[in-house]
Amino acid sequence: MNSFVRLFGGGLGAAIAVTLAGGAHIPPLDLSSVGAAVLVIAWIGGWVVIGFSILPYITVLPARWLIGRVMTLSAGEFLSAVGGLIVGLIIGALVGLPMANLPEPYHWLLPIGTVAVTGLGMMGLTVAKRHDLEDALRSAGLLKAPTTDLPAVATDSGPVIYVDTSVLIDGRLTDVVASGFLWGTLVVPRFVVAELQHIADQRDQNRRARGRRGLEILAVLQKDPRIAVEMPDEDIATETEVDAKLIALALRRGAAILTNDFNLNRVAQLDEVRVLNLNHLANAIKPAFLPTDALHVKVIAQGKEPGQGVAYLDDGTLIVVEGGGDLVGQEVEVTVTRVLQTVAGRMVFAQPRG
Repeated sequence: MNSFVRLFGGGLGAAIAVTLAGGAHIPPLDLSSVGAAVLVIAWIGGWVVIGFSILPYITVLPARWLIGRVMTLSAGEFLSAVGGLIVGLIIGALVGLPMANLPEPYHWLLPIGTVAVTGLGMMGLTVAKRHDLEDALRSAGLLKAPTTDLPAVATDSGPVIYVDTSVLIDGRLTDVVASGFLWGTLVVPRFVVAELQHIADQRDQNRRARGRRGLEILAVLQKDPRIAVEMPDEDIATETEVDAKLIALALRRGAAILTNDFNLNRVAQLDEVRVLNLNHLANAIKPAFLPTDALHVKVIAQGKEPGQGVAYLDDGTLIVVEGGGDLVGQEVEVTVTRVLQTVAGRMVFAQPRG
């Protein structure tokens, strides 16, 4: 296709060269002269090269880019764009009609420019404000209100959830599924599997182990009857990053994203995609501690400050034992004094009882 367009561009360039030469009102060249013949050949050859070189960049490549962008649009965005374009063209035609009485060349240049500007402008405006337009149409009774407030698709098999690589590597997903708190259809696109395989093939031992664990978790989920797992070949050709592909696919299907990635979490929320974060879930279900609560812990190491000891609960909660530096290796009863919530998790400060 690209070669055909280039050949057509070369022929078109030759035709333009001949047309321009014929309309330039220059005296006819004496083709019996070598210099004149070289000049004509150079003139036509130059236009052939120009047409051969640039025609794909003003036809094929823009068309491919436009098709790729249209493929990433959701149904709501596509309908909004088409409706806005039609309304813009109608407005542009009505505004540009009186301009047909203007002198040459404005009588055709200004109407065409007005129609193009209003059509493209209304198309962009309706896509950007589609949610407000939907609310206005629902208020007017012209559009049926949705039956659910969940942004994820709710079908007979439950919501659709796209799974990020970080969650598969984490390893806790199988336990969450087994607990019954996660249900529906987990979608793991092939490009996510390819990223796991790429990590599993790394020379670094730690990264290789993480990638293999992600592939093992995926194999376990496929055999679990409590959850449905899809591994489609769908992809977004216009995006190169895995995170951007997941967001685009989730927007297309109205699905959610399951991840532990902080950056993906923030970007997806900006695009109004529902995010299920396992780290947030883990922090939410950790037991709440109040001052004077009693705990039984084993001090396993010295703390950062002199005299402090460090212990951990079964769920991974860090316990800082004030004055417990000499109790390393011992199981003691401690009393909670204060709780500090950090980005990394929850820290509980306590003192040995008695």
